[in-house]
Amino acid sequence: MPLHISPAPAPALRSVLTALGSPAAVREAHTPALRSVQGPLSPELPLPVHVLDRIASTGPAPSTRLAGWRFLIRGGGRAVAAADTVLTADGWAFSHFFEGPYLASTELALRQAESVTTPYQARLLSVPELYMLTLWLHEDTEDDAAGGTLAPTDVLVPLAPAPPGITAHLPHPVAALLPVMTLRITPSATLPGLLASPALKQASSRTTSVG
Repeated sequence: MPLHISPAPAPALRSVLTALGSPAAVREAHTPALRSVQGPLSPELPLPVHVLDRIASTGPAPSTRLAGWRFLIRGGGRAVAAADTVLTADGWAFSHFFEGPYLASTELALRQAESVTTPYQARLLSVPELYMLTLWLHEDTEDDAAGGTLAPTDVLVPLAPAPPGITAHLPHPVAALLPVMTLRITPSATLPGLLASPALKQASSRTTSVG
């Protein structure tokens, strides 16, 4: 398939396997679905989670930084939870299990991305200022998944729930979605008028079909 899933750092994977093997860790997790599964649990589809630094209407293009690796936890033939890992002074370590709408939305976005012919490297991109998470389809599949640049031709697929005015699972090239996000974040008394401007409408219409 054209979608490239990069291997997670071995210590990150080991930390999740250790947590899954700990009855206490699973029992204390706020994940009823995870606790109710009968049979083995396995971490799959590791995705690097990047954070988009503060967006500004002027200045250099926003940069990204690696915040962790996320694994989908599969049991009973379905994804029942996710596990996050973080980089500490002692290396990669398990952070927590969780469930919720982003779990199913991530699976759906990955299935959509698998159907295209263009090869992409799969990542997650968080935009804290918008409380927004996207599937980041990076055009250079040979890049180190922990680094790389947010290229204008990369594709972002907002996951559900998406911020108001941004449609979940509608793919956008970075060059088209970034102006929309910038206007959403920039404080302005005339923001509603800006969002309705022809320039923004044109940017929003330049989408890439995935699926």
